[in-house]
Amino acid sequence: MARNPKRPGEAPLTHLNPEGDAGMVDVTAKASTARLAVAEGVLRCSPDAYRVLVGGGNPKGDVEQVAQVAGIMGGKRAGELIPLCHVLPAASVSVDIQPDSALPGLRVTATASITGQTGVEMEALTAVAVALLAAYDMLKAVDRGMTIGPIRLVEKSGGRSGSWRRDSQ
Repeated sequence: MARNPKRPGEAPLTHLNPEGDAGMVDVTAKASTARLAVAEGVLRCSPDAYRVLVGGGNPKGDVEQVAQVAGIMGGKRAGELIPLCHVLPAASVSVDIQPDSALPGLRVTATASITGQTGVEMEALTAVAVALLAAYDMLKAVDRGMTIGPIRLVEKSGGRSGSWRRDSQ
């Protein structure tokens, strides 16, 4: 197994021990603090799929509603889906979905928060990914060539590492 050395100016990977073996981070000694993470992503689709998205009439149902609920459910299950990710049953996850004719497609923003011993970045990112996948599933009969991404963390706060915000790009 590869070692997990700390190089000058770089932190070691937190999910690898010094011998390079995978393991869950022990957060039991960490203080509980308010933590927040915001992630975003997009789905790009054809003009025909966009008309179905905003015009209704999709035989599968309301794309935005289904994607929103799917995103919340996905964010709540991040710890079951991502290896070595803590299960955070008390985390709050919200998902905002906005059609965007300029794409055309959807913009999804997810916010996850908790008062706890570990961050909620994975919950926010998973919520966005699952919401976008659900929207794809709802629209695939109209457009199988849709694209998803980028999906990215926008900001996080709380914990030992403090706050971080993505520079505008």
